[in-house]
Amino acid sequence: MRGYGRVMTDTVFSLGGELPLRRLGLGTGGLVGPGYWGPRGSRSDAVALLRAAVAQGVRLVDTADNYGPELAEELVAEALHPYGDGLVVATKGGVVRTGPDEWHVAGRPGELRRMCEASLRRLRVERIDLYQLHRFDPAVPMAEQLGELARLREEGKIRHIGLDTVSAPQLREALECVPVASVQNPYNLLDRSSAQVLALCEERGIAFLPYYPLGSGALTGGGAAAVTGVAAAHGAAVGQIALAWLLHRSPVLCPTPGTGSPAHLAQNLAAVSIRLAPGEVALLDAVAGG
Repeated sequence: MRGYGRVMTDTVFSLGGELPLRRLGLGTGGLVGPGYWGPRGSRSDAVALLRAAVAQGVRLVDTADNYGPELAEELVAEALHPYGDGLVVATKGGVVRTGPDEWHVAGRPGELRRMCEASLRRLRVERIDLYQLHRFDPAVPMAEQLGELARLREEGKIRHIGLDTVSAPQLREALECVPVASVQNPYNLLDRSSAQVLALCEERGIAFLPYYPLGSGALTGGGAAAVTGVAAAHGAAVGQIALAWLLHRSPVLCPTPGTGSPAHLAQNLAAVSIRLAPGEVALLDAVAGG
């Protein structure tokens, strides 16, 4: 098994209370084509980027069975298997992609089991560290969906259960059924709509993996004047400040920005070293009304 370098204590989160990981990870949506369909660039470039991310200290790689579909999981396995000590590979199931930006939920217990077992094969593992339900299926009782994930966990096929795109009431209800190790909701400088979910995650010690951590590109192209001002003061890119703010905002926030560019990867990961002053954090808090 491979090992990885030292991680700064204040940038580490203990997933499920037992898996320490660097709070700034890598999402794999940027390795597949537009609308999460087909390849983006060459396979060799994607494999090289995944290996570079781990070499630069990434401890959390976040993927999904419908990215590609199936392609992102295959790339992760090709690049990183056998997975080194301390590397957490998370994936998701519960939706079926039928085309670019086209998908439907599929949360019947049998469907979830087939998806999970297919991910196990593609990732070449006997147990998935973090398996996230990509969406709750409104046609299937929540208890049935979570019950199947709990059974997969009891069978040793899932180590921890996560949820994607949930409300605070849904999270509370889910916690009555199963232990939840992570939540993946939109959250960034411009979108604080999941503030109640974040507060509940802080209360329960649940990792919050914000998707669109860079505001889906809205900030990286220039963004608000306050953000560009802070970026200039640090000699940093706007995207780096957006990531640094997330790391300062809450100790449970674990952003996993995606990219297909080695230069952008290095830039994103360098955000972990940016130390924002309290006044700068307050200024950034006000960008979307705090």
